[in-house]
Amino acid sequence: MARIFDVIEYASAMADELVHRFPESGPGNFRIGSQVIVRESQAAVFFRDGRALDVFGPGRHTITTANIPLLIDVISRAFNERTPFPAEVYFVSMREFPDRKWGTPQPIIVRNPNMGLGVALLQGFGTYAFQVNDPQQFVNQIVGVQGVYRITDIETRLRSMLLSKLQDLLGETAASHSVPELIGLTEELGAGVRAKAQDDFLALGLTLKAFYIENLKPSSKSAEELRAMGMLDMQTYTQLQAADALRDAAQNPSGGAGLTAGIGAGLGVGNVLSQSLQGMTGGGGASAPAQGPSGGAPSGTPPVMTPSEAASYLRVSEEDVIAAINAGELKAKKIGNAYRISKDALDEFLNS
Repeated sequence: MARIFDVIEYASAMADELVHRFPESGPGNFRIGSQVIVRESQAAVFFRDGRALDVFGPGRHTITTANIPLLIDVISRAFNERTPFPAEVYFVSMREFPDRKWGTPQPIIVRNPNMGLGVALLQGFGTYAFQVNDPQQFVNQIVGVQGVYRITDIETRLRSMLLSKLQDLLGETAASHSVPELIGLTEELGAGVRAKAQDDFLALGLTLKAFYIENLKPSSKSAEELRAMGMLDMQTYTQLQAADALRDAAQNPSGGAGLTAGIGAGLGVGNVLSQSLQGMTGGGGASAPAQGPSGGAPSGTPPVMTPSEAASYLRVSEEDVIAAINAGELKAKKIGNAYRISKDALDEFLNS
C-alpha cells in the first residue's frame, strides 16, 4: 500500500519551476483531514480521477468535504470520511517571471517604400515577463500529468507567440512608417505586442506582464538573405556587395589597401563598384561579355562571389569550395567570418 500523506507541502522557492506535482508520479493516498500547506506565491490545485476539485491559495488547508464541496460526490460517507483515496496536488508558482529573453532567429521582412530596395530585414531582441493567472486552467491546458513543469518547457512556445505578434505588428506599422521611424518606436511596438498577445496568454492561464524591445535594427546580412529569398536580382546584389566591401575597407584598422588587395585575388573594390555601376547605367564603353567556366553564352556571373555562388558557378558543393580555400588551392579573401572569391580566381583555379 502506498504511503499515506498527512501533510502535503512543497517548501521550494520554485525559481525555475512553474508546476510541481505531489507526488511526482502515481496517485497519492490522502486521508480526509490531511493538511495542505501552500506558501506565498503558490497556489495548489487538487485533482482526483483527472478532475480538478479545488484551488487552494496561500495558507493551511484541511481536506474535507466542507472546503472541497465536490469531494462529497467522490467520497462515500460509508467510510466515515477517513479512508485514504487516490489524488494529486499540483503546486503552481504564482510569482512573476521577469527578464525572459526573446530574439529574432530569422530577420523579419518589412516594406520600406521609397528607400533602398523597398524592403528591409529587421532583427531585434529584448525581454518579456509573464505570470500564471489561472492555475487550474494552466495545469489543465498545458501541464497535464507531468511531475515537474519548468519554465524551459514552455519558453519556446511563448517566444513563438510573441514573435508572431511582433511580425504582424511590424507589417501593419510599416505601411505608414519608414524603417528608421520603426526603429524609433520600440516603446510603442512593445506595448502593441503586449496587447496583441494578451488573449493568447490568457487562453493558457497566463498573463503577459511586460514586453520590451531592447534593440531593433536592419539585419547586417540583408543583401545575402534577400537574395536567398529570391527578392534581390544579381545586379543589385553585386552593387550591395561592392558597397559592403567599401565599408569594410574603410573600417579596416590597417587601411583599405590590405583588404582591397586581397578581395577577389587582386580585384580591387573600386573595380568591383565600377563594374557593377556600369552594369546598371550601361556606361563605361564596351566590354567583353561574361562567360561561364567553359566559355560560351554570357552567364551573368558577378565579379565577386560567396562560397555558395562559387559552388554554383563550379557546379560543386559549397563544402568542396571551402575545402579548396582551406587547402590553398583557391584564392579567397576572408572578411569577418565570410569568404569572398573573385571570378578571376575561380577561372585561375579551373585552369590550373
